[in-house]
Amino acid sequence: MAEKFKEQAVIIRQEEISYGIYSMWMRTDRITALAKPGQFVSVYCQEGSRLLPRPISICEIDREDCSVRIVYRVVGKGTEELSQMRTGRSLDIVGPLGNGFPLKEKKAFLIGGGIGIPPMLELAKELNCEKQLILGYRDSLFLQEEFKKLGKLYVATEDGSYGTEGNVLDVIRENGLEAEIIYACGPMPMLCAVKAFARERQIECWVSLEERMACGIGACLGCVCNSKERDSHTNVNNKRICKEGPVFRAEEVEF
Repeated sequence: MAEKFKEQAVIIRQEEISYGIYSMWMRTDRITALAKPGQFVSVYCQEGSRLLPRPISICEIDREDCSVRIVYRVVGKGTEELSQMRTGRSLDIVGPLGNGFPLKEKKAFLIGGGIGIPPMLELAKELNCEKQLILGYRDSLFLQEEFKKLGKLYVATEDGSYGTEGNVLDVIRENGLEAEIIYACGPMPMLCAVKAFARERQIECWVSLEERMACGIGACLGCVCNSKERDSHTNVNNKRICKEGPVFRAEEVEF
């Protein structure tokens, strides 16, 4: 079982990097030392009525500075509270949680969509291979400057205001791109399309699933997905996204 810790993290800096999208660097000790691309942390609010933590993907890891970065969208009262916190404040966090991406030395597509883009940044930093970075946005961009430093960047926007008009697969087809492995994180319609694309072209594919989580440690069974194999914990064809995931081999899970 992977180690995880509850720590009091100190906010180093926080800023709004796009409309409703916030970037927060937090100083930790043990979590930073163990974190891997694709894992997440559970962040606790300080308002007493919000008992459950907010699961947020790790965007970057700075081991020298003992810090991790999260990038999140404000979607409710919990993330609204987080967005109001300033440098020097402390937060209780638990992590690193879940299973991350395998690091393979194959020509790769790194595909991120919407708020599934942030966890692909640390993956791009740690992969030692030829990387083609394909990001899909609804409209306003974020993190694209960081990605440009790590590989060939391609962008799709729904309204065509930047890059290719359409989705991430339109980018691949329009540019005639090829790869031996796909890593993807984003909304379910995107992941369904990527999984079908990978199956059609017989490309190894790993996906990170997004789901509402309660406990974040696999106890409550609130974030299960269907799987091909029977789960030893529940004895049914389910996988716990927070525990066995959030990263799965695409053919392991049904969606």
